[in-house]
Amino acid sequence: MERSLRGTVAIAGVGETAYYKRGQAPDAEFKLALMAVLAACEDAGISPKQVDGFASFSNDRSDPSRLAAALGIHDLRFANMQWGGGGGGGSGALANAAAAVATGMAECVVVFRALAQGQFGRFGQGPVRNVISGDGAHTVPYGLMSPAQSFAMKVKRFMHEHGVEQSALRALSLASYHHAQNNPRAVMYGRPLTEEKYDDSRWIVEPFHLFDCCLENDGAAAMIVVPAERAKDYAHKPTYLLGAVSGSHYRAGASVHNAPDYATSTFKTCAPRLYDMAQVGPGDVDVLQCYENFTGGVLMSIVEHGFCEPDECNEFLVKENLVAPDGRLPTNTSGGNLAECYMHGLGLNIEAVRQIRGESSNQVEDVDISMVVSGPMVTPVSSCIFGTEATL
Repeated sequence: MERSLRGTVAIAGVGETAYYKRGQAPDAEFKLALMAVLAACEDAGISPKQVDGFASFSNDRSDPSRLAAALGIHDLRFANMQWGGGGGGGSGALANAAAAVATGMAECVVVFRALAQGQFGRFGQGPVRNVISGDGAHTVPYGLMSPAQSFAMKVKRFMHEHGVEQSALRALSLASYHHAQNNPRAVMYGRPLTEEKYDDSRWIVEPFHLFDCCLENDGAAAMIVVPAERAKDYAHKPTYLLGAVSGSHYRAGASVHNAPDYATSTFKTCAPRLYDMAQVGPGDVDVLQCYENFTGGVLMSIVEHGFCEPDECNEFLVKENLVAPDGRLPTNTSGGNLAECYMHGLGLNIEAVRQIRGESSNQVEDVDISMVVSGPMVTPVSSCIFGTEATL
């Protein structure tokens, strides 16, 4: 018997709060989560009392039982958290929700993420404390503290080994900011980026300029997963899940910078499983949403998902190839984590759904296959592929 998530579930609704600069949300994190769930239910045209499950990732603090109580849900049937991986859990949480719906554990599962850094502390900052334990004990005493510092080392190695130039990273940043100028939801809407502004921006840690680094935001986002056979009962054009995978390669969890395969975005074993489940290849993908913690992670993810070879990055990663509607691979069409919002990447999944529906602010024509890459350079990572009814 073939076991697969392909075509078993659909996305009935998506919802977001307004997005704020870190620390500036006027509402508590739990309230933001509720607002996103309610927005997704409204988008689907259902009562929140129809929700019977929740899935999140990266230690989200909004407890499913509390959410169920606040929403008046009578029967909470599923509550799940994707371990580890930070933003690598976005598509993994979707996979978990899909598995619950596909196996009958639940009928209507919300995938969500909420952040309020003013309430709980800055998200991407290095540790400020007197005692360091665990993995950090191997790196913090030597000045390797922040995500930018850790990931820069992997990217620098990859760029050195394959002759990748700074212009490839710049193109990814320019494409995201280009798309944000057409997206009123984007935090960087009305704040365009030029090559000169990128080049003149300060270094954070080589090879990352300021504009190679994701935003830090408050807000929440949510998606509603339902059985595929019910997809046409809802308000929007059906969006079906063709594949969703998570994981990492051998010893990727050797996290003190001694992994045998070091210069990687961690997708080398995941990407083949994703395409096998979805029954498509990289050439079939119409539009890509790829998590930018930093542009270098996007670069390596594009390679590891088969869109170009490592030694082709300089030729492939140019702005005109990456922008909607006519680019070779339109990427991060909402503005992504760099220019729309950093909602731990779940906004990318929502944008992928909008592309299938034909509702993006940077719509690509005739989208049948829409892909999301979640959280490069961490472990575990995850990816997913959405499709129209024609792809089933």
